[in-house]
Amino acid sequence: MPKPLLYLDIDGVLNPAGPHPRPDFDTHTLPGFRVLLSRRHRDWLREPAQVYALHWATTREEDANTHIAPPLGLPALPVVRLTGYRPRPGDPRVPVTELFSPAKWAPLLRHAGRRPFAWLDDVMPSRLVRNSLLRRDRLLLPVDGRQGLQRHHVGRLLARPPRPALLPARPARRRP
Repeated sequence: MPKPLLYLDIDGVLNPAGPHPRPDFDTHTLPGFRVLLSRRHRDWLREPAQVYALHWATTREEDANTHIAPPLGLPALPVVRLTGYRPRPGDPRVPVTELFSPAKWAPLLRHAGRRPFAWLDDVMPSRLVRNSLLRRDRLLLPVDGRQGLQRHHVGRLLARPPRPALLPARPARRRP
């Protein structure tokens, strides 16, 4: 059985928005921006990488592999395309109220298909988190963007990896 997916955001998760949060963060000046990255995150991400298939879910898209993965000691990861999302036939049905509430939700659902997944992000509406609590195939972990990824997030990922859904997904209704 394939590993569940783990979708990683960068800004607010691996690059905290707050001022230099701890001494183990280093400032990296990249073309057009600066980021704070922690050696601690590099070490922590090795653990879920044993259980999950890591993917970037960031508006930085391919820049994540060019500028963020190397300082964290990560290999190039698959990237979920977020920009220019357009619904397509066969996409999972998403209520309109959830489609835009973060712009990442619909592309993540499309990318995951029927695979179980976890998602770490600092912009995650509480309604999506609440709706996922009773689903065994999804684990949504909001991160405080001022602090970034914390050890308890990694512990939660390892304690309860998402599992395949018990019931098959409902097919999309066809409109006459």
